Amino acid sequence: MFNKKDYKKVGHTELRVSPITLGTMTFGDQNSQKEAFEQLDYALDQGINSFDVAEMYPVPPKPETCNATELIIGNWLKKKKREELIISTKIAGPRRSIDWIRGGPESLDEKNINEAVNNSLKRMNTDYIDLLYLHWPERNVPMFGQYKFEPKDEFNNSKKIQWVSIEDQLSSLERIINDGKVRFIALSNEHPWGVMEFIRIAREKKLPLICTIQNSFSLINRIIELGLTEILFRENLGFFAYSPLGFGHLTGKYFQKSDAQGRVNLFPGYAKRYNKPGVNFAVEDYFNLAKEFNLTLTQMALGFVYRQWFVTSTIIGATSMNQLKENMSAYKINLQEDILEKIDYLHLKRMNPAP
Repeated sequence: MFNKKDYKKVGHTELRVSPITLGTMTFGDQNSQKEAFEQLDYALDQGINSFDVAEMYPVPPKPETCNATELIIGNWLKKKKREELIISTKIAGPRRSIDWIRGGPESLDEKNINEAVNNSLKRMNTDYIDLLYLHWPERNVPMFGQYKFEPKDEFNNSKKIQWVSIEDQLSSLERIINDGKVRFIALSNEHPWGVMEFIRIAREKKLPLICTIQNSFSLINRIIELGLTEILFRENLGFFAYSPLGFGHLTGKYFQKSDAQGRVNLFPGYAKRYNKPGVNFAVEDYFNLAKEFNLTLTQMALGFVYRQWFVTSTIIGATSMNQLKENMSAYKINLQEDILEKIDYLHLKRMNPAP
């Protein structure tokens, strides 16, 4: 499917990744190690060289499954040519009630960053991480379905919360880069202000520059187009798009059958980003548009994300081989201008129902 000439450069680095990245957040919960190996081997055989992990995976995060995904990746890597693969993982940040990770990460300070990296290296049986993300920001910022900034959340019991500064975070990351444990650093679930602060401080203090962003992007969440895409262009940053199918909503299965099998119903209350009043209306509109052009909603939704100028690689996940093959085959779909115009019309009609 892919060969090296199809790979894309990640921002200002020498990293080159396949246009599709295999997501792994179901490995160790919805998928067994055997099933995970089957997906990983198939993706690799199809020319995918980029694999996305996180220390808190699988999701939803639970103490009994925590770190299982990295352990599975580590077992898989034992028999692979590590130098041919791009392995990304993410450090869990504070304030998410996951006290089973490093005792409940209170901050992204040097101790937590070092511990997270060292543990990930050990679990994944590797000497280095190609791309290390801060999974979410260490500061008060709307994320994971929150949609507005609240100044009152700067305080806890009337006392202003003291966050680890961006300069201190970058200084800690510089040391692990110098130690050879990490090649490049990146941000996830970040906003324009945060991205520019990381860049500004890195330049002023001669600290490592971030090279890419990983945020949600789909037909029902195009928030990044309102400010972040200009930064990607002007600062030469990569972009990895996660949740291109909107947690399964953009397959159409929940619109057609509200109790359809999938994560939305398996883990009620999780992924609140999609539990909003406009989501089903937007999905219905896109479903009907795809049908008009003899496409499945999955094909149209993925085809839209795959071809955006700012997307370096699209992270796809699956719980079955059939899903994985369908998602990968959608890369062959080349949406023409007539359907793209209608997609934009529907976007303006119901803009970002799942921010």
